[in-house]
Amino acid sequence: MKTLVLPANLQSTAEKAANIIKIGELVAIPTETVYGLGADGLNPEAVAKIFVAKGRPQDNPLILHVAEAKDIEKFCHSIPAAAYALAEAFWPGPLTMVLPARDTVPKCTTAGLPTVAVRCPDNTVTRQIIRLAGVPIAAPSANLSGKPSTTTADHVLHDHDGKIEAVVDGGPCKIGVESTIVDLTEDRPRLLRPGGITPEQLLEVLGDLVVDKAVTAQIDKDAVVKAPGMKYKHYAPQAEVLIVSGSREKAAAYIRNHFAPGDRVLCFEEELPLYGGCSPLAYGKESDVQTLSAGLFAALRQLDDPNIGTVYARCPVGGGVAYAVQNRLKKAAAFRIIDGEAEV
Repeated sequence: MKTLVLPANLQSTAEKAANIIKIGELVAIPTETVYGLGADGLNPEAVAKIFVAKGRPQDNPLILHVAEAKDIEKFCHSIPAAAYALAEAFWPGPLTMVLPARDTVPKCTTAGLPTVAVRCPDNTVTRQIIRLAGVPIAAPSANLSGKPSTTTADHVLHDHDGKIEAVVDGGPCKIGVESTIVDLTEDRPRLLRPGGITPEQLLEVLGDLVVDKAVTAQIDKDAVVKAPGMKYKHYAPQAEVLIVSGSREKAAAYIRNHFAPGDRVLCFEEELPLYGGCSPLAYGKESDVQTLSAGLFAALRQLDDPNIGTVYARCPVGGGVAYAVQNRLKKAAAFRIIDGEAEV
């Protein structure tokens, strides 16, 4: 099989991609967050191909992508007022909501759960593909399971060239980390995964928000989860990733004391002068967290090399989008964090 590359700016692309979805095959689609590996979310055989292509565990639910906010009523029931308020505020955009699923949604899409995760992506060509296909598109990130996510069409081809029918090339993703996920099926809204919509923004609309344990710590491998990215080690290169916290100077001192041949440093642009001779790679500016969000996965993919020993990573602090970057780096590191202030 030769994987087609369909430029997003061509008029024919949406129709070609939609036709591939209709016949039950896979198309990688661009969104504002990351590239997704898309299939007809109502076709169990098509959805099964996503799990095979990614090597994805069967108990890891998928997200249904819809073209319009009103479409959630086709696939969800008992929709609370909060869902409509969030859709009004943030859709199209990087927000996923977990809601009770209608029987039309296959259990393979929901990982056997009575709930389904849905979102409306902020990408014109992808929403047009969904409209033309006439079905919601189930689409996890298009990386191989557990590996750094895909933020360009080239990343997708690296992982799936010759294995999927097509990739729609919409250029680099502007946000660069997966969508925020909020569960609206409990008494209180629960943040399951941080992303481009921040906890602060959610609170402005919802007035209340619980942060799930999976956001801040590794959860048990036997836990039942409602959304992608909660349980398994994610976003990781082949090398061990170790986050070093603390001030620039103390963190650099710790890393230099422990650095060995073959190791790498993942840091902020402002810190590059501190790591001469330590093969540093900057993924953005600490002073502009959006650059860290957009650059993180490209940098982690660059570090996905079996010849690298340990990647010492620097992580932003604070809320907003920085919270999402922290989450992804901590997942990549399996929550291994060294306090550079306390170590010598």
